[in-house]
Amino acid sequence: MSLSRRTATAALTVAASLAFAGCVSPTPTPVPTPESAESDAATILTTVVATGLDAPWSIAFHGETALVSERDSARIVEVTVTGGTREVGRIDGARAGGEGGLLGIAVHDDQLYTYFTADAGDGGATENRIERRDLRGDPGSLALGDPETVVDGIPAAGNHNGGRIAFGPDGMLYATTGDAGDRESAQDPDALSGKILRLTPEGGVPDDNPTPGSAVYTLGHRNPQGIAWAADGTMYASEFGQDTWDELNVIVAGENYGWPTVEGIADREGFVDPVQQWSPSTASPSGIAVAGGQIVIANLRGERLRIVPLADTDTAFELHGGEYGRLRDAVAAPDGSVWVLTNNTDGRGDPRDGDDRILRLDLG
Repeated sequence: MSLSRRTATAALTVAASLAFAGCVSPTPTPVPTPESAESDAATILTTVVATGLDAPWSIAFHGETALVSERDSARIVEVTVTGGTREVGRIDGARAGGEGGLLGIAVHDDQLYTYFTADAGDGGATENRIERRDLRGDPGSLALGDPETVVDGIPAAGNHNGGRIAFGPDGMLYATTGDAGDRESAQDPDALSGKILRLTPEGGVPDDNPTPGSAVYTLGHRNPQGIAWAADGTMYASEFGQDTWDELNVIVAGENYGWPTVEGIADREGFVDPVQQWSPSTASPSGIAVAGGQIVIANLRGERLRIVPLADTDTAFELHGGEYGRLRDAVAAPDGSVWVLTNNTDGRGDPRDGDDRILRLDLG
């Protein structure tokens, strides 16, 4: 059964809507730079791992082997030990269009989980769904098994599809969903849009979710794009704002992150403020990784990496501003490095020779 047709047994309190003008500051406040920024940046070594990818969206590791999703082709490719790529398989039924297509991937217990936009079989309507497939074979000859639906019925649209998936330290599957153009649904506890969901690996609702019978872990999101956890279990998420603020949030079960009532830091009772906010022109934060005591944030429109020290999350410094173009994902690798996807072939960037590529950051 589609989770969108399951109803929560308890409603969450929703604050009354206010006009944006009364909720946000019109003037950006610069994020302080840590005193160690110059020395920290100098220790980070960046190398190119692979080139020639087509609108890549997500990286996940199967053991030591990196797998990459391509949004428009619906391909899953593996990165070889020599830096080449080979096709592992294609996700049948993925429907590319706008910001939709094959989006996030995750690996758990030798299975590949995929979040993608697909036909809903209802008069040309689309939905987002998560499937899983066995990963068969060895590195260099990996293949995909048959699909099994984990969850379907997640609202889809030409934009605001969310799409990041990851397994948390608790072994549960987390998924970000966008509001799919229906702003008010982000505040509807019975809707799957505008949320972070928490599921068992099989797609069930964990017994300790905030609302019994509901996959909703947090609500009030516009289009969350990245999720990652620190060693102490703290969960972080990046989120596209509208015109005023993009956000970095600490995610706490059952909390409300404000959209569309508030955007950015609003100091409003009933809503959780972000730990950092930025103008979309310098950000559009996408995938994030936690490694080496830092949160590494890939930015699309901002075309830079933003590094937030876990020891002082009020501060940040930047790397590679404009050097590699749009940056879509950042993932912690098994060796402690961070792998980053460029995203210049998605129709919004300016492709260069070799795009799109994978960068490897040695954090020192």
